[in-house]
Amino acid sequence: MFSEREQAAIALTEAVTLISEGGVSDDVWAAATQQFPGQEMPMLLMAISAINVWNRLAVATHQALPTLPA
Repeated sequence: MFSEREQAAIALTEAVTLISEGGVSDDVWAAATQQFPGQEMPMLLMAISAINVWNRLAVATHQALPTLPA
């Protein structure tokens, strides 16, 4: 369903998000660096990090989701 590139990004996101559960494995890192060469890797890591911070701040401050029209 997901391309190899998407799967690598998802796996890295999961590993970074759950970093306390064993860090980022060598296999996950190798797949991500293969799919995101050069400057793409730091950009991906910054996106993962930013989203994690936003989510943690929202949970910590009890932010409610906006009500959207059906």
